[in-house]
Amino acid sequence: MSGPGWRSPLLGETKALELAEGAIEYFERGRGPTLVFVHGWLVNANLWRNVVDGLHDDFRCLTLDLPLGSHRVTMPRGADLGPDGIAALIASALERLELIDVTLVGNDSGGAYSQIAVARHTDRVVRLVLTSCETPYDRWPPAQFEHLRIAARDPELLRQAAEALRDPAFRRSAYGAAAGIAKHSVVDEVVDSYALPGCFDPDVLRDAAVVMSSASTAAIRSAGRRLIDGPPVPILLAWPREDMLFPLAHAERYAQALPAGTLALIEDSYSFTPEDQPTLLAEEIRRFARAA
Repeated sequence: MSGPGWRSPLLGETKALELAEGAIEYFERGRGPTLVFVHGWLVNANLWRNVVDGLHDDFRCLTLDLPLGSHRVTMPRGADLGPDGIAALIASALERLELIDVTLVGNDSGGAYSQIAVARHTDRVVRLVLTSCETPYDRWPPAQFEHLRIAARDPELLRQAAEALRDPAFRRSAYGAAAGIAKHSVVDEVVDSYALPGCFDPDVLRDAAVVMSSASTAAIRSAGRRLIDGPPVPILLAWPREDMLFPLAHAERYAQALPAGTLALIEDSYSFTPEDQPTLLAEEIRRFARAA
């Protein structure tokens, strides 16, 4: 049954994780070397459902459901949901689950948080996959979504934005090609799970406001510099050639600057590569995780 709290069965078993920062959900499917998937703002674990479906035969796939605006489990008031706070939440999840030799995979702002986590908080990650996300050469958020950070600072403005998503046509547009996010249509039940939680739960909206209002270009630049200057971590940048939010030229520059960076192009996709091209992305992840 679809709705604001629906999660795809392709993600595997739903599990809860109690952390010092608060509780989160995650999903587990498959056995083998560990892949941990991180989504970005205003989506949830569903983003990775088809990628997990393509990899679970060869890998243990853990997909985090983070408090980034489309979540079911909200955080305590006053929780640190800034860039370092979310990165620390990722690191705490890896530690709590006693994971080692992890390949961390992040898309959109989930890629930004993943870079900060690897650069500052954890040595449990031995490989990093970034697919269409902020690099040290991008603004966070991108200029096209600066309005989200502005709205997040005004509770009434943010509430009005959330209410607008009750219109099915508008929310399909907000998560589609018109916004430069997904080139191909995202199924309605998934869009609903992304767009509607903030309409029904004010605490979800409260968490989203803290997350989006605290985004920091300085944070991603600092993390990128640490990854460039620090010990070599194998990093794959799986980038859509047609990316409208995160320029391919920035990914190319970053791959060249990193001590162990690799660039792979994803065709026929906008920024939501896990939605547009899950099979191609899964193959790039498989190849990288086996070779690195």
